[in-house]
Amino acid sequence: MANTSSQASLLLQKQLKDLSRHPVDGFSAGLVNDNNIFEWSVTIIGPPDTLYEGGFFNAIMSFPQNYPNSPPTVRFTSEMWHPNVYSDGKVCISILHPPGDDPNGYELASERWSPVHTVESILLSIISMLSGPNDESPANVEAAKEWRENRDEFRKKVGRCVRRSQEMM
Repeated sequence: MANTSSQASLLLQKQLKDLSRHPVDGFSAGLVNDNNIFEWSVTIIGPPDTLYEGGFFNAIMSFPQNYPNSPPTVRFTSEMWHPNVYSDGKVCISILHPPGDDPNGYELASERWSPVHTVESILLSIISMLSGPNDESPANVEAAKEWRENRDEFRKKVGRCVRRSQEMM
């Protein structure tokens, strides 16, 4: 276990260094605490031409000791109204689901976690999720229903999240 943990630690240190040397548009990432490489603080900038544009959404990325064999969890700490985000802020997208076949049969194994994913690819997938929600298998059923049936109310709630995220900066 210690060996797996040290390999994960080295990989995360490399990804952190790569992101600091070559920042990627749309997000910033760093450690919550310099003594813990397994917990990252990220800020996702609301993508242009989406309802989330102008927002600065904070999240915590928590990596397991056996990363990259298992996926991290990502939980927004900023208020978020989205079909693929649970009410507690946890992000629900296929690439963050454990590898292998989906016990519920909704996802192909190829859509789920793979060790080739990096912090960058995960955060870019979350930005893509903000741009186009998947309301077919929602984490937040109310938000998905509103997205489908009452887009004006959905827009209002997202707009409030964007404004609150700007006040927190």
